[in-house]
Amino acid sequence: MSEGVLEDTKDTREHELSGAIIGAAIEVHRVLGPGLLESAYQAALSRELALRGLKFRREVDLAVVYKGVRLDCGYRLDFVVEDKVVVELKAVEKIEPIHLAQLMTYLRLSGKKLGLLLNFNVPQMKDGIRRIVLGL
Repeated sequence: MSEGVLEDTKDTREHELSGAIIGAAIEVHRVLGPGLLESAYQAALSRELALRGLKFRREVDLAVVYKGVRLDCGYRLDFVVEDKVVVELKAVEKIEPIHLAQLMTYLRLSGKKLGLLLNFNVPQMKDGIRRIVLGL
């Protein structure tokens, strides 16, 4: 489920990155399978992204600004890949609308345009992938 469409632009880097990230997630799921805690998938995905030569930051602080004041709320993005793609991990029975809304809010607050919501608690990883695009 996509909340926008990537336009034909000169910079398709986000599109390429999403494919590489999804490939890494599929490999993690193939090796580990469903049923583990989110933290296990986060550690494994970190390793897989590194093996694929992707630059990423993990547990990135997310500033919440309310009426011009920065609030210290303790929000963290699971991953930011190549400073372009926000990746949010889940290990839940099913993706709920609130999970998608959360990722859209993270994108808006971080100023990023592309987000991936990856739920590893599925029989096939392809069923646990949601891609959100804002303003590309």
